[in-house]
Amino acid sequence: MGQKVSPIGLRIGVNKDWESTWYADKKTFAANIKEDQDIRNFLKKKYSACAISKITIERTENKLIINIFTGKPGMIIGSKGAGIEVIKKEITKLVRPVKTLLINVKEIKKPDLDAQLVAESIAEQLEKRVAGKRALKQALQRVMKAGAKGCRVQMCGVVKVSDKAMTEKYMEGSLPLQTIRADIDYGVAAAHTAGGKIGVKCWIYKGEILQSKKSSDKKGGQE
Repeated sequence: MGQKVSPIGLRIGVNKDWESTWYADKKTFAANIKEDQDIRNFLKKKYSACAISKITIERTENKLIINIFTGKPGMIIGSKGAGIEVIKKEITKLVRPVKTLLINVKEIKKPDLDAQLVAESIAEQLEKRVAGKRALKQALQRVMKAGAKGCRVQMCGVVKVSDKAMTEKYMEGSLPLQTIRADIDYGVAAAHTAGGKIGVKCWIYKGEILQSKKSSDKKGGQE
């Protein structure tokens, strides 16, 4: 029986990193997880139109760093950084007091190569009653034109009220999910339509991440 594994979770520690980076004891571990989830839910809900791909959180003893990866940084930063100050005020209400709170907004230069943004764009089109096959095919074409080596898009759910749940998927190029060194981005989104909830998934293969020749030669020389 085949088992489905998240492409991101499978590659953590190889070519992917954790979205929350901190150390905590038993007393504060659960509180940190709850705060991280509250921060992400708040930012994704308030800035849903800002194309936020992911939010990474780093903690030290008295420091909290939040990195927001977005395709529209100007909408979050605001005029002369006013948007950042608003975010800081809101987040201080969600977390325990810290001496230093840093908000870093990082731009995603190629949104069409970000699986999460692609999945969310497909879900948004489905909510606007765009035909599902058309939304998937157009998204697939945009991803491949942006320079991806392979892509797969999929939607599953009730498209029309009178129909049963169905799965529609399209793929182009290669997608080596079992190759650990392969740089595969994965995104999930949900569309709330009149017929019900439709799940959208996207896999994007960007190529293999290989160790540089110089670093391998150094290791060989040391041995």
